[in-house]
Amino acid sequence: MKVLFLLLQISFLLLLTSCSGKATEPSSKPSTNDNDQSTEQEEASQKEANTDSVVTKEPITEQTSSKTSTETTSNDDVQRAFPVVDEIPAEYLTKRTDHSGSIETVTYQTKDYFGDGSEITKKAYVYLPYNYDEAKQYNVLYLMHGIGGSEDEWGMNNDLSLVKIMMDKLIYNGDIEPFIVVTPNGRSCADFANTSADYNSFYIFGKELRNDLIPYIESKYSTFTDFKKDNYYLAETRDHRAMAGLSMGGMQTINIGMCENLDIISYFGAFSACPTTNTSTQIADKLKEFPDETIHFFYNICGTEDNVAISSASAAVSSITDLTDKLDDSKNFIWQEVSGGHDFNVWYLGFYNFAKIVFNHN
Repeated sequence: MKVLFLLLQISFLLLLTSCSGKATEPSSKPSTNDNDQSTEQEEASQKEANTDSVVTKEPITEQTSSKTSTETTSNDDVQRAFPVVDEIPAEYLTKRTDHSGSIETVTYQTKDYFGDGSEITKKAYVYLPYNYDEAKQYNVLYLMHGIGGSEDEWGMNNDLSLVKIMMDKLIYNGDIEPFIVVTPNGRSCADFANTSADYNSFYIFGKELRNDLIPYIESKYSTFTDFKKDNYYLAETRDHRAMAGLSMGGMQTINIGMCENLDIISYFGAFSACPTTNTSTQIADKLKEFPDETIHFFYNICGTEDNVAISSASAAVSSITDLTDKLDDSKNFIWQEVSGGHDFNVWYLGFYNFAKIVFNHN
């Protein structure tokens, strides 16, 4: 009996150890508590995400950074093809002094789609890879901000931008092929510069995206769309176009990019998709309107301590691969949960992982 009792004690201790070993330390940065971010909270998260404490994280080895647990993604096959990480390697958060890309500010004409349809001028930022060459063709990622942010929220407006730093390193190290990143303002209204403007203007951004933003960006820069043709079709180059975003921008990626514009976009990345995001059932139903279009990849991430978005982000992916044949968790779908809140710790990680996946479906 003593031996049996001792064995039971040892088994119980081993069980406790294995359970506690699965947890990671929660983020030290605050998460939001409202239905989505306030302006002050998003700006605070942005400032924190650009501090030295983020850029100078303890490095982790490539072996550790490439390791994916069965809890992180849904299937061994997709894990091997696209090894997402739970922390950005410190090397990729250190600014390069050579082989560095550039950021340009552009303005384009669009309309007040939420109002009277009058002509308005909007601004966006564009990341161009190092040694950008007009003789080559580049894929394009449209990267969206949150409800309290603007085209500046991702910080892609100067050389200290973490998006730019990560892109420069990923390209230099040969992890990805060079591509263009665009950060526009997601409010399709005349009052777009007002971060407290009616949030409903976010939901009609698809008109601006299709009619104005994509045509402007992809005619100005060297992309796969041939605007010299009398009749160009964005659908012909959908393989070379992606959309991603944080919080409200994650909602736009799913509701607008995937569910309304699947004919012209084929890669999607949602980072902490906000509470008004379509559920799995809604997504699957809307995808029926695109019987011939494939989804090359759908990547999702959310913090487990995110009391703003964890429910909505989870609802968008729960059973999605059972509801539509366009998504297969062994080929083109990843749902990643990490310790963290509704902040840039999760969103920059989401960008890093998605940047390594996007345009690599082959």
